[in-house]
Amino acid sequence: MNREAILMTDNHNVYKQVGNEFSAHNVVKHEVGEYVSSNDRTIHTNTIEGFFSIFKRGMKGVYQHCAHNHLHRYVAEFDFRYNNRKALGVEDSERADKLLRGAKGKRLTYQTTTI
Repeated sequence: MNREAILMTDNHNVYKQVGNEFSAHNVVKHEVGEYVSSNDRTIHTNTIEGFFSIFKRGMKGVYQHCAHNHLHRYVAEFDFRYNNRKALGVEDSERADKLLRGAKGKRLTYQTTTI
């Protein structure tokens, strides 16, 4: 976690403690219908809500199940997809090139299970 990052959340109590670990913690008040801060239009949770929407649809629609110990792999996949999507100007061939460059020299191994 980058402690210099700015955390943006709604004002639910669960975020107060974790907000102390960042350089700043900006809040929007969803319970009163505020989704973008009226004081500063750069304070919102729209980006993360969009990411989680795509992540949840993909997990339910494609994978249906994910073991807890592999969750970080699924999140990394969707992080790559989200940050390399067509809406950001990344075409299919460029995305494929980035994917292959990222996989170069890496090997995915699993321990053999015994019955």
